[in-house]
Amino acid sequence: TGIKTPVGIKLMGPDLETLSAVGEEIEGLLSTLPGTASVYSERVVGGKYVDIRIRREDAARFGLTVADVQDIVRSAIGGMNVTQTVEGLERYPVNVRYPRELRNDIETLRRIAVPTPMGHTVPLASVADIEFTKGPPAIKSENARRTAWIFVDLDTSDVGGYVKRAQEAVRKHIVFPEGVSIKWSGQFEYMERAAKRLLLVGPLTLALIFLFLYLHFRNLVETAMVMLTLPFALVGGVWLLWLLDFNQSVAVDVGFIALAGLAAETGVVMLVYLDETYERWKAEGRLRRLSDLAQIVTEGAVERVRPKLMTVATTLIGLLPVMWGTETGVRMMKRIAAPMVGGLISSTILTLVILPALYLLWKRAVLRRSLPA
Repeated sequence: TGIKTPVGIKLMGPDLETLSAVGEEIEGLLSTLPGTASVYSERVVGGKYVDIRIRREDAARFGLTVADVQDIVRSAIGGMNVTQTVEGLERYPVNVRYPRELRNDIETLRRIAVPTPMGHTVPLASVADIEFTKGPPAIKSENARRTAWIFVDLDTSDVGGYVKRAQEAVRKHIVFPEGVSIKWSGQFEYMERAAKRLLLVGPLTLALIFLFLYLHFRNLVETAMVMLTLPFALVGGVWLLWLLDFNQSVAVDVGFIALAGLAAETGVVMLVYLDETYERWKAEGRLRRLSDLAQIVTEGAVERVRPKLMTVATTLIGLLPVMWGTETGVRMMKRIAAPMVGGLISSTILTLVILPALYLLWKRAVLRRSLPA
């Protein structure tokens, strides 16, 4: 985008003076907006130039060409490399030009001696008009339109919320002249692009999780049970974000996507143990009544709590140092880890308490006609 601040504004229009005036209005408006650390609108007009216009007829009268006069002006004001100095193995160019106090004085510039082909010299004022003029310090363009930039630095991490407030304030208080348009840019533009990609990545992740679960269980009911852990994981992640006062961001979204896989893993571990226990009882001929299902679920869920907790604990132990870290870059990593930590805690409660109950209800409904109570 060319703008290094978190938020930038690009004003585009046909007239630089109009863009400068609108930019200063926006600068004053945003400087009072909460969350603004500093705001600066580029001054696209007001630059000062030494304007030297060569009078061709007068120059020709002395036998001079435009190039002859420009060479003298360039060497006097811009400087010219006349030789080199050798310092050991290094060479440095020697540039000669008028000192600053003379270059900034119009009268001195008018007295610059311009040699003629006849061997005489004439003052520069005899062949050129010299004056100070105002103009744009630089001209930026984008999509073939003149552009002025506004740089906004923030003292808040909620970039998205700040931009919404700023857009609303600009919409209410700034009247844009005809032909002038505004574009919000800066690092915020990268965040918008990433958010749009995440709108595709998020549903795709859930679809892939559902597909892989179904390929494993070959059963829609068990697949749905595992998918049920995802909303509970989301609740825990949101609670922890609220407790830590973290705003929604791309890093937080990445953390929730990673959380979806971890939450599904804990649900799969529970159902695998329940299915294993159910199949073993069935193979041993111990499953004779519907009431036996309660014992199966108890054995599969309660008696093997330790390996399930270890599965979750190893992940949490790996993430906790990130939550308490203070090194460079850990600020972003905290926002990735926070949803994962909070979500794992809430999804584990669901996995240990609710999934076994759902499994029991499902198996009772399936075996109700084939087994006595």
